[in-house]
Amino acid sequence: MSSTTVPSSSGAPGSADASAVRRNSKRPKYSKFTQQELPACKPILTPRWVISAFMLVSIVFIPIGVASLFASHDVVEIVYRYDLDCIPASNRSNRADKVQYIQTPGDKTCNKSLTVPKRMKPPIYVYYQLDNFYQNHRRYVKSRSDQQLRDASSEGEVSDCKPEDMLSNGSYIVPCGLIAWSLFNDTYSFSINSAQVNVNKKGISWKSDREHKFGKDVYPKNFQSGGLIGGAKLNSSIPLSEQEDLIVWMRTAALPTFRKLYGKIEHDLEENQVIQVSLGNNYNTYSFNGKKKLVLSTTSWLGGKNDFLGIAYLTVGGLCFFLAMAFTIVYLVKPRQLGDPSYLSWNRNPGWH
Repeated sequence: MSSTTVPSSSGAPGSADASAVRRNSKRPKYSKFTQQELPACKPILTPRWVISAFMLVSIVFIPIGVASLFASHDVVEIVYRYDLDCIPASNRSNRADKVQYIQTPGDKTCNKSLTVPKRMKPPIYVYYQLDNFYQNHRRYVKSRSDQQLRDASSEGEVSDCKPEDMLSNGSYIVPCGLIAWSLFNDTYSFSINSAQVNVNKKGISWKSDREHKFGKDVYPKNFQSGGLIGGAKLNSSIPLSEQEDLIVWMRTAALPTFRKLYGKIEHDLEENQVIQVSLGNNYNTYSFNGKKKLVLSTTSWLGGKNDFLGIAYLTVGGLCFFLAMAFTIVYLVKPRQLGDPSYLSWNRNPGWH
């Protein structure tokens, strides 16, 4: 009679298969990190916490918004558009006449009077503002040579400057490129009661630009010597690091409407004082329907005149205050027990499952 040997439990095929499955499993090893079970702060957003948070934001934001608006309103600003006033009436009818006037050689100085609306304390910043001028155009922005501006030995680094890279005889233009070529060349001078008002043009550019981007041994060469003159000329005996009008202009603007610093007036202008302004209307913005404005402005602890920041703070603060009040009313009128399971959908509609 044959006998059958029963395998021991330690060598059972089932246990061997289970261990093989465990070894071949792609399931990651258990850890509190992978299972997101590490100790953590898990606040419960109770109605009181939510209302308190909204109220805190409103308490902080509304005073900041009010202070920002007051600071902006304390800034005294005079803005005068002169591109139309400074051309003869006979040339204002269409764009072609305006372009013809501005391109015709000759003195284009015009004299205007500005009245100070409120006392202006120094420093009073003098800006020129251009509208519809796209300094951010890709080809325009790339048309410069930073190596040439920094180092006199890199005079021939003009590969990115075409068409303003060299003259017809092969001489290099320093500084090259369309940005420098189109340098703003309108001029402003001020007087009060026939007494000249000094405009300080030192320190109007960024110190980092003067010291690191424009070389002290780099001098203008063959600049605005071609057939078509784009803008202002530069003094060939002054290094680029000291030509601050150029440095300010070379820091291109991101938007088509921008202001650039022309100079600073460093004494008071009294209320209702009349300033005589002599404007040299030389820059051609008529070809592209651009606008030119002269801006005189003081500053506050927040900077220039700009209501956006104050309005933004007040808007956010007011919205948070409104939400805090709304949640408070809902909480008082129709309170609800926190964590009440009767509000779950399957408890409210038991017939769904």
